[in-house]
Amino acid sequence: MKRLRKMKIKYFYQLLISHVSILILAFLLLSLLFSQFVESYIFENKVGELNSYGEQILTDLTVRIEGNEEFLTEYSQLLEARNIKYILFDNKGRVLYPELKSDLMIQLTSDEWAAISKGNRISVKHDIKRFDQEVTLVALPYMQGGRLVGGVLLLSPITGAMEMVSQLNRFLLYTIVISLSATILLSLVLSKNLIKRITDLRNAASMISSGNYDVNVPYTYVDEIGELAQDFNEMAAKLKKSDEEIKRLENRRRKFIADVSHELRTPLTTISGLAEGIKNGLIPDEEKSKGMVLIDREAKRLIRLVNENLDYEKIRSNQLQLNKLDIHLLEAFEIVKEQLEIQAEEKGNVIYIEAEDDITVHADYDRLIQILVNIVKNSIQFTEKGAIFLRGKESLSETIMEIEDTGVGIDPREIESIWLRFYKADLSRTNHSFGEFGIGLSIVKQLVQLHNGAIAVSSEKGTGTKFIIRIPKEI
Repeated sequence: MKRLRKMKIKYFYQLLISHVSILILAFLLLSLLFSQFVESYIFENKVGELNSYGEQILTDLTVRIEGNEEFLTEYSQLLEARNIKYILFDNKGRVLYPELKSDLMIQLTSDEWAAISKGNRISVKHDIKRFDQEVTLVALPYMQGGRLVGGVLLLSPITGAMEMVSQLNRFLLYTIVISLSATILLSLVLSKNLIKRITDLRNAASMISSGNYDVNVPYTYVDEIGELAQDFNEMAAKLKKSDEEIKRLENRRRKFIADVSHELRTPLTTISGLAEGIKNGLIPDEEKSKGMVLIDREAKRLIRLVNENLDYEKIRSNQLQLNKLDIHLLEAFEIVKEQLEIQAEEKGNVIYIEAEDDITVHADYDRLIQILVNIVKNSIQFTEKGAIFLRGKESLSETIMEIEDTGVGIDPREIESIWLRFYKADLSRTNHSFGEFGIGLSIVKQLVQLHNGAIAVSSEKGTGTKFIIRIPKEI
């Protein structure tokens, strides 16, 4: 089955056809209306002139002595100078002047004669049948006592007027030809400019489709295509930024996978080796309990990795539901201290709590403990023989929690990066149970935001780090 191919019409021809069509239609209407107007105006003036002369002749007929034809000759000479002829006729339609003949009748139709008989004037703007030429004629009745006595018929050739109308039409035709030529030239210029701008957009779109986002479409005109080019450039800039972010995350993902593979291999190798040794009796009985403790610790290490990734995915996909209630902040601090005190002592750190008994925080209990534990673990990891402070205070609208340590601190240039999922502030520190996978602080920020709260960090190298968490009170 043959496929139908759509006809491809270039933009230049589309623009040209539309312009020419509109121009031709406009000039045709203009020519028609203008010709009609000029023709009507000329004929109306001619009819008015003939009526004026006819009235003057009839007026003179009423005051002149009967039979005196001298004034009629004067009118003939006057009107002939204006290329006008007149004929006097009686009530029977016989011609009385310029030549009295009983058999010469005035050339009026029955309808025209009926109108004259009733005392009505008649006018024909354009007559080509009765007088062997194109004329304008008027006939005025001469009434006495309500009866038709006679009248006057005036004729004026209109050959000159028709030539004027024809000349005007020729001028309009010349105007159409000139306008069409200008339209073609203008369409060519406009279409080339527009086609170039559209081609620039097409080339830019082709570059983006091939993965090159470093494009910039020039826009020098403040019109719709210029706005489109500007929007296109903004889109390309955002795509470029997104592509750079994707590449950066992809690199971190690969690093994360490599780190996770390394971290998984170590505990799995330990667990597998100890299990094999116990099964084959290669480990003495007095060492078996120590091996079981090591297996348990490594297994829990693997569970933490899995749980952190599951938590992060639940938060990101909005599957995590919060059960908020008012929690005594001092109690939460003490629970966190109890859980992590042994780890802190292993590195020579001391945990201090500074909070009033009546301070509460409106949060999900389990997630609040998870937030605090992750941050305190981070402080323990980067602090040796120092102090970690848990402080709490509140205002009318929010509860403020501060976790501050005296550790090695964070480079200010890296502060914004610590919230990224695969980021690790110190890649050389991978021997601790927290922070080695680089997702703990990312989970913390997500959980704080789920509470409609905010978290900030300030730090300098060698002076410690302070985390400040603000959780709004229940409305």
